[in-house]
Amino acid sequence: MATSELEFLDFENTQKAFAYKSDIDLKQTRRLFGLMNNSFLVNVGSSVTNFTLKLRLPFVKSLIKATIFRQFVGGESLQEAQKNIELLYKYGAQTILDYGAESKSNEEELDKVVTENKAAISFAKNNISVPIVVSKITGLADNDLLIKMQSKSKLNGEQELEKMKLFSRLDSICKTAYDNNVSVMIDAEESWFQDTIDSLAEQMMEQYNKDKVIVFNTYQMYRHDKLTDLHSAYEKSQSRNYLLGAKLVRGAYMDKERDYAIERAIPSVIQASKEDTDIDYNKAINFCVENYKSIASVCASHNAKSNYLQAHLIDKLRIDKRHPHLNFCQLFGMSDNLTFNLAQSGYNVAKYLPYGPVSDVIPYLIRRAKENTAVTNDVSRELRLVRKEIKRRGLSS
Repeated sequence: MATSELEFLDFENTQKAFAYKSDIDLKQTRRLFGLMNNSFLVNVGSSVTNFTLKLRLPFVKSLIKATIFRQFVGGESLQEAQKNIELLYKYGAQTILDYGAESKSNEEELDKVVTENKAAISFAKNNISVPIVVSKITGLADNDLLIKMQSKSKLNGEQELEKMKLFSRLDSICKTAYDNNVSVMIDAEESWFQDTIDSLAEQMMEQYNKDKVIVFNTYQMYRHDKLTDLHSAYEKSQSRNYLLGAKLVRGAYMDKERDYAIERAIPSVIQASKEDTDIDYNKAINFCVENYKSIASVCASHNAKSNYLQAHLIDKLRIDKRHPHLNFCQLFGMSDNLTFNLAQSGYNVAKYLPYGPVSDVIPYLIRRAKENTAVTNDVSRELRLVRKEIKRRGLSS
């Protein structure tokens, strides 16, 4: 392999990036990102959306489905998502399925999430383009229980029972995945119960990651402690003889985390600067790629430099680009310039595809809009690339 192969990995190639989009779709995407590029509109729109959905106004759901939902969500069900899954695969990208339910509390809702996760696993079993299904711990247990578990406070009898049910739900999902040769990715969430999530994820990995990585944990590198946690998790996996699954993200709860720390007058878990986040993220990529035989990792990033770094390391170390332990992933509706250029260059790349009822995925959509508009400036980049492709195609405004 020669480094010259990387010359074909051009993340500015919009022809490859948007080949799957029709002219009409491309123009609709431009209009949406144009609106999202205005942080005032995003903040006001988010508040209005939450309020009007509670009023159950029928036109609101239709409007959301035709705009932001259409851009960032696969559909309201697996059946609706199938069309997008097939389209992605046609252009070389696999799909990571995420049932968009979080922060559930009553028994019926929690059990429904388990049923949906297992249905997604069954769906993936018979679909070569879907290697991974996502599970959120906040969809399997009440937040208050997760916080109590992390505080190490003594649980009462009812809480002990709920803790057992949480473990049973998660184990049931992971065992179903193991039996069907499908992987499960456990999402990272807020710091006030992330230690609980990490502990559960490590228990599942020790149980099911003996011969293949079935279970992945997620590391949010905008936290200053997560590079150390990744190293510790690897050492533990080595000492207990199981494979580590690591999805690397920068993070999605920054404003919420800072507000939480300020309100309680405690140190924030967030890095001092974006540069520190980038440094730790890229160190994590180096660590995972260098140890690829015993770590299955996912570079889940919209940062071109981080994606190029992983591709460069794969090339430098002469590793097969299709090695199942080396993966890339971007969110559906974002960073097509990364996804499809990586796909065309032969790397393992997937789109993270949320699906579910509009009311369930609204928290995800609002987080997506706010984070990418105000913090990372992703929307400005998306808008620039879409405009570049529209100009390349010679389309009128």
